[in-house]
Amino acid sequence: MKLDARDFAALCRDASRLRALLLYGPDAGLVRERGEALARATAGTLDDPFRFVELTRPDSGTLDLEATAIAFGGGRRVVRVREATDSLASALPTLAKDPQGSLIILEAGELTTRSKLRAWAEKDAHAGSLACYAEEGSALKSTLRGLFDAEQVGIAPDALDWLVQHAGADRGVIRSEVEKLALYAGPSGTVDLDAVRTIAGDQADLSVEDALFAATRGETAEADHAAATALAEGASAVGIIRAAHGHMDRLARIAAARDAGLGVQEAVKALRPPIFFRRERAMVEAASLWRSSAVSAVQLQLREAEMQCKRTGLPAEAIAHGAILAIARRAQRLRGR
Repeated sequence: MKLDARDFAALCRDASRLRALLLYGPDAGLVRERGEALARATAGTLDDPFRFVELTRPDSGTLDLEATAIAFGGGRRVVRVREATDSLASALPTLAKDPQGSLIILEAGELTTRSKLRAWAEKDAHAGSLACYAEEGSALKSTLRGLFDAEQVGIAPDALDWLVQHAGADRGVIRSEVEKLALYAGPSGTVDLDAVRTIAGDQADLSVEDALFAATRGETAEADHAAATALAEGASAVGIIRAAHGHMDRLARIAAARDAGLGVQEAVKALRPPIFFRRERAMVEAASLWRSSAVSAVQLQLREAEMQCKRTGLPAEAIAHGAILAIARRAQRLRGR
């Protein structure tokens, strides 16, 4: 059966009704976090080898042996399977029917609807499946606020907004950044924007962002300098081009909203996830220049630039730098019309 986050919270309080749970999806950090949380809640500890065992890519025979073992001293045994694959699908229906069997926690990456493992977990009455996708917008903000509360540390509203924009998609990385910031702030302290940008911000990523906002406003010299700085700080050529794709995608959504009748500022504010407030003015300036046809043309050029980085012998850094400058020059022409 398919489960959601609320079902998972209930399982952590009492998983007796379930024999197996499949955790899968692109957010590997969230998969790991939930797997560990359920294992700890059920077994009480991960240090007792009679109550808990962890396997990585086991065959069905090994899984059968561990899942049918009896916990010495009583209590329910937990078998945590990392990197679970479809090769286990044939053994699981029988194991899941054993009322005295271990709780089997299966962790996997992205699984399509054709996956045998996923199909079994979604249909079996004794099993459950929970997809783990990266949070964004208000959901991510709520999670971050909860993580800081758990560390007994406050965070300023503008710092929280910045983190929502830049925290990334992996729950494990997000938690690590929160822990670093909490350590910096100290007990009962407050994390401000400067601390977040210094400690959690990747300077190369910030320079790429500077380059893109400058380029889409037609500030060629500023974009040139920021792009060169990003490359010097370690940004990858393909990473810069993909960031440019993302930036132009936001401009495309704004342009579409304008085509539907919204004003520029309204269209910018309607973006989800929202633009970090200190970047709003720059985005409004850029959005006033770019309409759908111009954005589409740049997106085609960016796809070509990424292919050139991968398939030609030309220096990838020069291709990425040139792609940023091409955006800036087009924005200059748009501004001059």
